[in-house]
Amino acid sequence: MRTRRRPMIGPGVCGLAFLLGAIGSACAEDAKPAYPAMAPVEQYHAASASEEIALSRSAAPSSISSAAGVLTLGERGYETAVKGSNGFVCLVQRSWATGFDDAGFWNPRFRAPVCFNAVAARTVLPAYLERTEWVLSGVSKADMLKRTNAELAANRIATPEPAAMAFMMSKQGYLGDGTGHWHSHVMFFLAHADVADWGADLHGSPVFAARDDLEPITTFFVLVPTWSDGTSAVMEH
Repeated sequence: MRTRRRPMIGPGVCGLAFLLGAIGSACAEDAKPAYPAMAPVEQYHAASASEEIALSRSAAPSSISSAAGVLTLGERGYETAVKGSNGFVCLVQRSWATGFDDAGFWNPRFRAPVCFNAVAARTVLPAYLERTEWVLSGVSKADMLKRTNAELAANRIATPEPAAMAFMMSKQGYLGDGTGHWHSHVMFFLAHADVADWGADLHGSPVFAARDDLEPITTFFVLVPTWSDGTSAVMEH
């Protein structure tokens, strides 16, 4: 369902699955189905609200995340833990942010800290929040796919508005087995776009793209040289 491309940034790095503005597990097309079903729900929850808030804020520099709103995973979906003042919304996405065909869709270790700006929080984030509610209410993956297709057919899934973007600069995240925290980056969300206009997916370019063939979104990932705490994010290969 998704078009994956390999970014030219060194060996051993596969294009990450993309869904609803999120990074997913890497190398899904090469992975074995290690997570065939949902784990006990408590395995997807953080040890404490304070731990999840701190991990959420690690997605962006403190100049942004310290004034952002924070959502944490509750029993039925995400809940507002902190009300922000700058329009950004930070949270930790779980494994169902990945594609339906991703081998890590139910990986309980998956943690993806992300901070959406106000535009992305309004037009990109809601679909993931809805999917989370489906997951926690026991909807099967097959039925989630049917519901998503129905919402697309009814034009109930928003197209990203101009300036929609997000930060994923945490070195504490876990974006899938064999991936770890991956590279520090920012993301820009567009309706389906020509990746060549961005110079994406070319050798030496810090920009690559993931076009979602199910959702009406193309995400551009731009690698950045530091983690959110200011330390170097340059990886040796």
